Amino acid sequence: MRRRMTPPASIGFLLLPGYAMMSLASAIEPLRAANQLGPRPLYRLDFLAAESGFVASSVGGGFNCAALREAAADLDLLFVVAGGNPMLHDDPALIHGLRNLDRRGVRLGGISGGAAVLARHGLMEGRRFTVHWLHIEELQELAPGLLIERALYVIDRDRYTCAGGVAAFDMMCAMIASQHGAAFAHEVSDWFIHSRMRTASEPQQLDPARRYNLHHPRLEAAVRLMTTHIADPLSAAQLAGLSGCSTRQLQRRFADHFGMSISDFYRNLRLEKADELLRHSALPLAEIAQLTGFATVQHFSRCFARHFGTPPARRRRDGTVGGGLAPPPAPAQSATPWKTSSETCRR
Repeated sequence: MRRRMTPPASIGFLLLPGYAMMSLASAIEPLRAANQLGPRPLYRLDFLAAESGFVASSVGGGFNCAALREAAADLDLLFVVAGGNPMLHDDPALIHGLRNLDRRGVRLGGISGGAAVLARHGLMEGRRFTVHWLHIEELQELAPGLLIERALYVIDRDRYTCAGGVAAFDMMCAMIASQHGAAFAHEVSDWFIHSRMRTASEPQQLDPARRYNLHHPRLEAAVRLMTTHIADPLSAAQLAGLSGCSTRQLQRRFADHFGMSISDFYRNLRLEKADELLRHSALPLAEIAQLTGFATVQHFSRCFARHFGTPPARRRRDGTVGGGLAPPPAPAQSATPWKTSSETCRR
């Protein structure tokens, strides 16, 4: 008697306008390779949208999609793929469709900002998940009880989420490994000259030591403390004590490496975070000021205008909030693209 062939797993990708092509390609290409390298087709891919038609990515190209309501009855897993500001996606019919799929037992996932869309509408409650680091603070403000992790990807029971970009590739390889074995997943990864599959727990961003080219352990410790105390800034004395040196020694290290004082560097670090939140979230200025350690909106606005040459309200108005189509400002040549000011702007 002829053995019946197992049908391929049905995986849908719900594309929201302005999604990042890199994130989507990183998710679908490992599945395509698995189909090519495997003994039979392992995955069937469906591209879906709120309504049928062409859905453009952040670079203009895109896919012709079927309507979500027409999703196949045998759909196994649906990924929401979102870029720009996912907090602005509020289509009642789309959310209704996602909830229906959840009730049917379809597993749900989010790529880049996709998990933020799911979380905002109650579809990530009680599950661990991750999202692109740009959206973490805003999500935590909206719903402090969410189980957000700063990981590359998180697979928790029936939820698959990743931070976007090439993290989608690592998540798909992990999924392939769980279903078809680690050796086959490595074969897929090698196909793309991706010799090391990253683990879920690896960080989304460069460690401060690598980002700022730090080689002194005391300086590295101080900068790491700063990056984890944006909303509640530590004093120079606290930073020095926790880093294992005197305030004077630490001031000298900052002057030698960054060409500025501890307070100047710390303030600029907080202002850069504020700029991210301005351009990529809809949080009010008062909340952004609080999240970046400024006592008042007025003080925050003065410091911001002095650093960037424009007030925060205008920066937001002229920026990319909600669109996600414009690239971020070009980095300066230095690893620390910040200016100091003769007028000290303290907390």
